[in-house]
Amino acid sequence: MVELLQRVTDLPVVQVTDRLKVEPDSGMNFMGHLEEIRSRLIKSAIALVLVTGLCTIFADFLVNDILIAPLRRSSKTIVLQNLVPYGQLSLYLQVVVFSGFIISFPFLAWQIWQFVAPGLHENERKAGRFSILFISLSFFTGIGFGYFVFLPVTLQFFASFGSPLIKNNISVQDYVSFFIGSLLTTGLVFELPFVAYILSKIGLLTPAFMRFYRKHAIVFLLIVAAVVTPSTDIITQLVIGLPMILLYELSILISAHVNRKNNALKT
Repeated sequence: MVELLQRVTDLPVVQVTDRLKVEPDSGMNFMGHLEEIRSRLIKSAIALVLVTGLCTIFADFLVNDILIAPLRRSSKTIVLQNLVPYGQLSLYLQVVVFSGFIISFPFLAWQIWQFVAPGLHENERKAGRFSILFISLSFFTGIGFGYFVFLPVTLQFFASFGSPLIKNNISVQDYVSFFIGSLLTTGLVFELPFVAYILSKIGLLTPAFMRFYRKHAIVFLLIVAAVVTPSTDIITQLVIGLPMILLYELSILISAHVNRKNNALKT
């Protein structure tokens, strides 16, 4: 015990105080990160609530002219049915919240970026600003593809398939789930080029690798299309699968461009 006390007293004062400061500083840093996350979440929630509140003003337009329009264009015989007392209230809430999410998506992505940016280098921060635009454009392109291509094709197929003796009376909740699920799926699928950009930027992906495994990737993407599509028919799966294959080819071009820039910086 005497020897241990002697060693402690022999430590320089600066060294002891430095050691004592480590834990409080680490605690403050950790709490600072938690506060930053809390701040970003609150800002994102406020933005989502405000935009959703704005969407409630146009709720009838969103339901009648946006949600139901693809179904009406695909077939005049399909009828939507509300099967529960609160069905239409739930329908309107889902539509305005989903619309609010789509509109506020760039701001939500920007909040995530603002949390990550302080830990990056200056060149990475500059690339990140472009990435927010890239992510948003890819997401909106996917949403547009889902609404103007995927939904009309699949709904037309469903309306024309089967016996004419069977009426297509669809639960409105099932239709809303199909509608939202389809748009979210296509929106996320169209982020594939951005994923390729990031992986190429950090050196985990090369165009040679993607070209070598092209056949394997096509089979994998078709399997993914079969899994993520809301229905089991081959037409719907191809409507998702073929754009994914085209996006894979685009990702090869993006990866090649990024790798050329990386090699130029090294030289």
